[in-house]
Amino acid sequence: MSTPIVAVTDFNLVLGGKKIVDNLSFEIQPGEVFAFLGANGSGKTSTIRSLLRIYKPTSGTLLVEGKPYSPSLGASVGYLPEERGLYTRSKVLDTMVYFGELKGMSRTDAKDFSLAFLDRVGLADKAYTKIKKLSGGQQQKIQLGVAIMNNPTLLILDEPTKGLDPVNRKLLLDLVNELQQKGTAVIYITHLMEEVERLADKVMIIKDGKRRAYGTVAQVKKYFGKDKIEDIFVEIYEEENKNEQ
Repeated sequence: MSTPIVAVTDFNLVLGGKKIVDNLSFEIQPGEVFAFLGANGSGKTSTIRSLLRIYKPTSGTLLVEGKPYSPSLGASVGYLPEERGLYTRSKVLDTMVYFGELKGMSRTDAKDFSLAFLDRVGLADKAYTKIKKLSGGQQQKIQLGVAIMNNPTLLILDEPTKGLDPVNRKLLLDLVNELQQKGTAVIYITHLMEEVERLADKVMIIKDGKRRAYGTVAQVKKYFGKDKIEDIFVEIYEEENKNEQ
C-alpha cells in the first residue's frame, strides 16, 4: 500500500465549548475518490478546514502527503469550497492565469491550461468577459478550472455540481474521473447519492462529528446489508433520530 495522500488519526475539534468532531480517523490513497457524507452541521466542513489548518485541531493528527498542511503544499492541493469566491470584476482568463501563477505555474503554462480548459467546458468565447457577467453555473466551471490547475495531488470538492444542469454535471464528473486516473486523490462532499455510486471508491458517513460508516463502497454496503449508499445514509440518520426521541 502506498503512502496515503490524507491521513487523519484520532482527530477531535472543540469550538466555542462544543465538540464538533469526535475522534475521527480515515485515510485516502492516491487516485481514490473519497465520498465524505453527512447532513448539514455534521462536521464535514470543519474537518476540511482543520485538514487545511484554517482551524487548529484540538487533538489528533491531520496529514497531507505525510505532514501537517502548510502553504508550501498549496500548489498540490485544489479546493472548490461550497461558498464560491472569485474576483468578479476581473476577466475570466486574467483570473485563471493569476491563480495558476499563485500555484507555481509559469504565466505561459497557466494561460495555455486556462484556454484549453475553457474550450473543454464550452466557455472559450468568455475568456475576456468579466466574471460578474457569467451565470452561476459558468462561474462554477471557472472555479473548478482554478481548483484543478497544476494537476493537484489532492482535490477537495464541496458540493461541486450544485446548480449545474445534467449536461454540465456529467462534464464535471468526467473531469473528476480523468484526474483520478492520473493519481489525484479526491475528497468529494455531496448530498447526491447517485454521484457517490458513480464515482466513489471509499465512503465515510459522519453524524454529530462521529464516524458511523467507513470503508470501500462494497464493504459499507455489505456491512449494512444494503444495495444503495442512500439507504445506508437514511438508516444511520433515522436510527440516531429515534435514539434521541
